[in-house]
Amino acid sequence: MPDIKPLRLALIGLGMATKPHREALRDPSCPAGLAGVYNRTRARAEDVAGQEGCRVFDSLEQIAGDSSVDGVLVTTPPDQRLEIVEMMAQAGKHILMEKPVERTLPAAENLVAICERHKVQLGIVLQHRFRAGAMRLKALVQAGELGDIALVRVEVPWWRDQAYYDQPERGTYARDGGGVLISQAIHVLDLMLSLTGPAKMVQALTATTAVHSMETENFATAGIRFASGAVGSIVATTATYPGGTESIVLDGTLATATLRGGRLDVVWRDGRTEQTDEPAGTGGGADPMEFPCDWHRALIADFAMAIHEQRAPLVTGREALKVHLLIEAISRSATAGAAVEVVPVATG
Repeated sequence: MPDIKPLRLALIGLGMATKPHREALRDPSCPAGLAGVYNRTRARAEDVAGQEGCRVFDSLEQIAGDSSVDGVLVTTPPDQRLEIVEMMAQAGKHILMEKPVERTLPAAENLVAICERHKVQLGIVLQHRFRAGAMRLKALVQAGELGDIALVRVEVPWWRDQAYYDQPERGTYARDGGGVLISQAIHVLDLMLSLTGPAKMVQALTATTAVHSMETENFATAGIRFASGAVGSIVATTATYPGGTESIVLDGTLATATLRGGRLDVVWRDGRTEQTDEPAGTGGGADPMEFPCDWHRALIADFAMAIHEQRAPLVTGREALKVHLLIEAISRSATAGAAVEVVPVATG
């Protein structure tokens, strides 16, 4: 990284999702640093601040009014985002926020509009795009190396135990906005769309299997027709014990590419093969945080450099609306029991 002043981020929310963020921000090579932490439970904030050697903020207002804070890293549940985004955007603080943007598509669109109105950057943590295999696959697709993408196959065979959903309000519409689609599979679906382009139509089924007691879905499947003319399928669940590795398979007219976790295998029809391997956990099993911080570090670095270079980060709030749109369409199709159109997100 070039020798620049590190972006000073205040961390808001101190749940389990902060683990890779905190690890990434400790890395001397990361062009961002931790300005302090804020949590509704003061004892938790003091504990983390002691571990990280940073200050504790007493309120959101204190963060918004602190000129030494360049931006905020928001890891709160989705139902706690609106007040934070409104206050920080008005104060001119850039915002890096955990997925999903919000619980529903209209609410997510509102947060994006708030940031655009106040001219602050909104980045969303969809870190799967920063895996080595994913970046190589993106380059191959952009260069036309796979030919035309004809068929897309996505599988997310993950596992969460009942204790995961027994935590207060987890797996509810009020807090999370949905189940496996918006809380887990969103990472893989976002990566898929970044490779395939937008979906045009979906026909879906969602369900809550007997494996879990929860309000929202722990299983979803959908057939998809993409705007490009490709067709595909999605199966996503958190009810597959002990949990497996997520995968995206792109069948092109020149080659087939299989991205399984961090490993990419490409087989061309002329006999050539290629492999990009990134051995690491994926968070698909009993421990949702069983993966390295590398992808988060790369995403945070991209966000920090975007601020420094006065450009948009790779995954903006508006970019993230595309996967929200797909998830909304899958849920709508499952409720209707019929195929539905996926309406494009406005780019303005």
